[in-house]
Amino acid sequence: MNEFINLGWTKDEIAKKIANEFPHGSYVNLGIGMPELVSKFVDENKEIIYHSENGLLGMGPPANENELDFELINAGKKPVTILPGGSYCHHADSFSMIRGGHIDYCVLGAMEVSQGGDLANWTTGKGIPAVGGAMDLVVGAKNVFVMSQHTTKDGSPKLLKNCSLPLTGKSVVTRVYSNLAILDVTPDGFKLKEIYEKIDFDFLQKVTEAKIIFN
Repeated sequence: MNEFINLGWTKDEIAKKIANEFPHGSYVNLGIGMPELVSKFVDENKEIIYHSENGLLGMGPPANENELDFELINAGKKPVTILPGGSYCHHADSFSMIRGGHIDYCVLGAMEVSQGGDLANWTTGKGIPAVGGAMDLVVGAKNVFVMSQHTTKDGSPKLLKNCSLPLTGKSVVTRVYSNLAILDVTPDGFKLKEIYEKIDFDFLQKVTEAKIIFN
């Protein structure tokens, strides 16, 4: 078991960092898993329009026990709320928004990310593959953020020189938010934007296969 899996920012802390990056008026899609947490942090001073590919525009935070409506769910089939002014649409119309380039940001989980921005997040090559809308999102969204633990459960790096798993998209990731760091994907590779305050750069590089640019 990876002894560092609980080291670093909490999932909620990462989600809040991501939510704070969205400019006012952004259209945002959140992937299944950790990215769903981002909708908890809707800045009251901004209008962020959360989009769900199952046909919801204007998604609010996850539903509490007094708000449960199992006909109002996100793409991960979890009960959510809808904000004032929100709307429903056909599944095909929802994907037209994605494929038409109308989503400003999408936040996805990852199994692997390469230094060139390649993303693998839909299959390990075992079991039943489940790509969902990820392939559409990485091509259609203007910015692709990855939200993930920095390493696997056994401590293996997720940020690699080259992905070994089947790709969701090639050269698509804009930025990576992990429990240990925030890294931009640049033409020269991963560039450090922010590091978890209780570790140093040498430790971060040790748990990252790809070289990290730090200046």
